[in-house]
Amino acid sequence: MEPGRRDSLALLTDLYQFTMAYGYWRAGRQREPAEFELFFRRCPCRGGFALSAGLGECLAFLRAFRLRQPEIEYLQSVLPSTTEKAFFDYLLTVDASEVTVSSAPEGSVVFATVPLLQVKGPLLVVQLLETTLLCLVNYASLVATNAARFRMLAGPDKKLLELGLRRAQGPDGGLSASKYSYIGGELRPGARPVSQHLAAGHSLSPLLLFALRSPHPPAPDLSVPGFDWTSNVLAGKLYGVPVRGTVAHSYVMSFTSLAEVQPRTLKPLDGDEPVDFLPLAESWLRRVCQTLRVPQDRVNPGELAAFVSYAIAFPHHFQGLVDTYCIMGSGIPNFCAVALALNQLGYRAIGIRVDSGDLGKQAREIRQVLRTCSADFQVPWFATIPIAVSNDISERSLEELMQEGNEIDVIGIGTNVVTCPLQPSLGCVYKLVKVNGCPKLKLTEDEEKMTIPGSKMAYRLYDATGLAFMDLLALEEEPPARAGQEVAVCLLGRSEEARRVTPTAVEILHRTYFKDGQQVCQALPSLLEIKSHAQASLSMLGPAHKRLQDPEPYQIAVTEKLHFLLNDLCRSSR
Repeated sequence: MEPGRRDSLALLTDLYQFTMAYGYWRAGRQREPAEFELFFRRCPCRGGFALSAGLGECLAFLRAFRLRQPEIEYLQSVLPSTTEKAFFDYLLTVDASEVTVSSAPEGSVVFATVPLLQVKGPLLVVQLLETTLLCLVNYASLVATNAARFRMLAGPDKKLLELGLRRAQGPDGGLSASKYSYIGGELRPGARPVSQHLAAGHSLSPLLLFALRSPHPPAPDLSVPGFDWTSNVLAGKLYGVPVRGTVAHSYVMSFTSLAEVQPRTLKPLDGDEPVDFLPLAESWLRRVCQTLRVPQDRVNPGELAAFVSYAIAFPHHFQGLVDTYCIMGSGIPNFCAVALALNQLGYRAIGIRVDSGDLGKQAREIRQVLRTCSADFQVPWFATIPIAVSNDISERSLEELMQEGNEIDVIGIGTNVVTCPLQPSLGCVYKLVKVNGCPKLKLTEDEEKMTIPGSKMAYRLYDATGLAFMDLLALEEEPPARAGQEVAVCLLGRSEEARRVTPTAVEILHRTYFKDGQQVCQALPSLLEIKSHAQASLSMLGPAHKRLQDPEPYQIAVTEKLHFLLNDLCRSSR
């Protein structure tokens, strides 16, 4: 959701939120202090973790949350006619001025059952926030997690381009996908190391501080999530995500003959006099076809015209889309001819793109041609021209590409990153855990849907190697978990007796980001800083927990005191 539309989100909710609000108001309970938690029940895509995202959007929504007269008039038209007018007058006074929100830093690794958000405030108000907060967190976190999985499959050396706007679930879905697929990516060379942020006085999460100060920090994990670029221009403008793009097949197909090339001249990089570029490219085409043993009469002249025209327009950024016709019989010879002509004038082509067929096989064949031309024409850099591929790439096809080995440098992924086909929703829920000082428990026949009552603290426990081994939930009033101190815990989902663990380090997972209607922190981190945090967070998770198939389940536990409360409420509810 782009900036400027926050003031219209108060009605981006389910009608039953307002019917419940009326019920609270009629009962005189609208100002009772209440607490909700937002969490998911299962890690997405049969994986072992998720990345939290959407916090910045939630805070922007809370800052602007208010019902104005046009919204009130609409509510009067859809709620029953028996709804008292005084209720609508009360809604005009409602805002988030008494709401407090705590959360893990955006980009953190998170797990099932552990809250992503903790929301406290007057019962009526925090009830009204439910659907919008879920909407803002669910898709953002799912896309960030999905992007992390693609990055882990691709490894640290491949560049990833998100190009799913045309396949996205509407404009807002496209913008969100472009923004959140970028979160968590590896830091580019030249990015400021964490130590420089400390020296500059920037606020860092306890996790990053621990990573810096641990005597046995985990080895850097370079297979981190996130994409490098997006094709979405508006996402670049709004969020600062780097944008990339060249041409589509329609551009190549629009040319039929060399007579359509206008203008034809190009200045050499270090010269003043323009050169007629078209005959230069044609002369190189003859040499390339002879070297590659390709009949020149089979090379498509319209494709050559398209390449020449684009190279004249963008001599510093020439990239050829080579599969409009025959890749090896036309696209590659035409590309090499134009790229070598550019080289003669002092320019370098930036890449080749293939959008169909057996991508791994074609990339290997193209690389061999580039090496041949590099050797025969004595142009060393030509052998390393980046090869980009796209073509409905999924987790499965990407995994196959990586297993067989390839010469691919850039991977464009669209549909399968923005639509998240392995799991179309993260399934976050927003559950009441305390009202008017009383812990609340949802108890159903489906044990998975049972909630954990009470105001809680969440801790992440680390072992001596610096890796996280457990998230621990404790009641807010309990003494905090401390490094080096033994604590009794009960693992969720197991009936065994309490066990004792001694963490080497302890991280408090949640920070207060919003209190009394104000954003507590002065400035939220940039997307690049969120990428940095996600990198640190994932690097401190063991490889077995990060496996994309059959990961080792990460341990979630509660303290003995919280476990006793849970059992007491279960017995009394039955």
